[in-house]
Amino acid sequence: MGINSESTVGADLQIGPTTSGMVRIYVAGNGVDLPLDFNPEDARAIADELIAAAQIAQNLNNRPVPGGKKRRSSG
Repeated sequence: MGINSESTVGADLQIGPTTSGMVRIYVAGNGVDLPLDFNPEDARAIADELIAAAQIAQNLNNRPVPGGKKRRSSG
């Protein structure tokens, strides 16, 4: 499965600091229990990547399509 592959799998996502000074991204779902710990610098880099991807996705959702209509945003 890749970035552009659709999936019906659901999961919960939690993000927060740990008591050891790390940032944890915790993913839990059907058979998945995945804690991912990052130092603060790496967590900021991930946050920057998320923001950049969100901006690109938003631009894709707002670009004109043939026929002069705008794409509808799902959000």
